[in-house]
Amino acid sequence: MHRKRIITAAIVLPFAVAYVMLLPKIFFTLLLCAASGIGVHEFYTMYGVQGPSKRVGIVLAVLVPLSAHLPGGPINYVVLGFMVLAAIRLFEKKTPEDALKDITPLMVGFLYIPPLLAFQGGLRDMGPAWIIFLYGTIWGADSAAYYIGKGFGKRKLYESMSPNKTIEGGVASVVGGAICALLLQRILGVGLAPGLALVVGALVGGVTIVGDLVESMFKRDAGVKDSGTIIPGHGGLLDKIDGVLFAGPVLYWAVRALGL
Repeated sequence: MHRKRIITAAIVLPFAVAYVMLLPKIFFTLLLCAASGIGVHEFYTMYGVQGPSKRVGIVLAVLVPLSAHLPGGPINYVVLGFMVLAAIRLFEKKTPEDALKDITPLMVGFLYIPPLLAFQGGLRDMGPAWIIFLYGTIWGADSAAYYIGKGFGKRKLYESMSPNKTIEGGVASVVGGAICALLLQRILGVGLAPGLALVVGALVGGVTIVGDLVESMFKRDAGVKDSGTIIPGHGGLLDKIDGVLFAGPVLYWAVRALGL
C-alpha cells in the first residue's frame, strides 16, 4: 500500500498540477462537471434510484459547477433542480404515497455533491494556486492520518461510522494539514501569513475528516463498502473526493473572509 501510494502520487501529481496551473479555467470547470455527474451517479446507484429521475438528476448535476461562474451562482440551479426532480416524481407516479421517500435520495445526492464541488470553481477564479493549496493540504492531512492512524492508532474515533478511523489519526490529520498548508504557503505564495496558513490548514485537515465520515455514514446506511468501482482496487470517485467536498467550501469561505 505504501509503495502504491507513492507511485500513484509520482505519476498523477505532475499532470494534475500542470492541468490546473497551465490550462484555462474552463478545463478545470469541465473536470468539476464530470466529477459532479459521476459522483451523483454513484450516490443514486448506492440508494437504488432508477428511471428518468436518475438520468435527469445526473444531467442537472453536470450543469451545476458551470453556475459558479454565472450571476447568482449555484443557488439558482439548485432551486431549479428541486423543481424539476419534484415535478418528475409528480408525473412519474400517479399516487402520493412514498413521495418524500422517493424524492429524498434524489435531492440529498443533488445537494451533497454538485453545489459543494462548485465552490472549487470559485476558488479557481481566485487563482489556480488555491486549487493546488486545497488538494495539497488535504493530501498532507490524509497521509498523516493514514500513517499515524495505522502505526499508532489505538482509540476509535467514530466506530459506528468508520471502524478504521482513530483519534490519533484524526489529530494527525489536523496537524498534517497545518504543516502542509504552511509549506504550500511558502511555495505557492497564496498571500496567507504563516500563522494564518497554520490555522487554515488545521481547519481543512479537521473538516476533511468530517467529509470522510459523512460519506461513510451514507455508505453504511446504503449497505455498501465502496461508492463505486470506477477506480479498480480503490472504490468509487466519491471515496476519493469525500473529504474535499467539505474542505472546498470551507477554504473558499476562509479565503473570502480574509479578503485574499
